[in-house]
Amino acid sequence: MKTKKVMVCVTQQKTCERLIEGGSNKVDKENDELYVIHVVNENDTFLYENNDSRALEYLFRVSKAVGADLTVIRSKDVIKAIVDFAKDKKITDIVMGESPSGKEQENSIEINLKNKLPKCDFSVI
Repeated sequence: MKTKKVMVCVTQQKTCERLIEGGSNKVDKENDELYVIHVVNENDTFLYENNDSRALEYLFRVSKAVGADLTVIRSKDVIKAIVDFAKDKKITDIVMGESPSGKEQENSIEINLKNKLPKCDFSVI
């Protein structure tokens, strides 16, 4: 049985807990690997809060509860940072939240990632 390496992309919203749980449901905890990644623009706060440490603590706690590794990256190029992480960890599956409009847009992060990581299976929650 092939090992799955699932990456959950969380954004600047507290609803990321449901994404992490969704990613957790895709893995066999004995054989698979689960990663939670949050890439934040260098100029932004982590979770629409002024208190970055509290936001990070929240993400860490939720990730740890499902046995996931949490990675937080500050970058000027969010797409490149996610793609580089996915390639480095040999990610097989990506879990993302639905775009605000509810549908894929031409230049959305989801479309960009699908184009750059065509071998990954995508789940939008």
